[in-house]
Amino acid sequence: MKRTGIFFKLKPGKKQEYIEAHHNIWPQVKEALDEAGICNYSIWNLGEMLFAYYEAEDEARMEQVLAGNEAYQKWRDFMEDFVYKEARTGTKEWPMEMVFYNKGKTEV
Repeated sequence: MKRTGIFFKLKPGKKQEYIEAHHNIWPQVKEALDEAGICNYSIWNLGEMLFAYYEAEDEARMEQVLAGNEAYQKWRDFMEDFVYKEARTGTKEWPMEMVFYNKGKTEV
């Protein structure tokens, strides 16, 4: 299972709209995430900063499924109304490196 953390930023004044969009996420997008094998997906907010976390069993398959899913691609385009995009590079997501993980106690 690959764990992925991503940092991104909201455009000024777009926080509430972004939250509302995710409260009303399109069912086809949720289906695409499931089909892609994404689980434990969460997005966290602090001011204009966002942090997303998800797990995927097969990242190559995940990327292939999402790249070929029209609803997911339309959602990504829609999110550009809310999310900061670096003008020079077009970057809008910065993957993070995991530096600590504690699985926790498991019962035998």
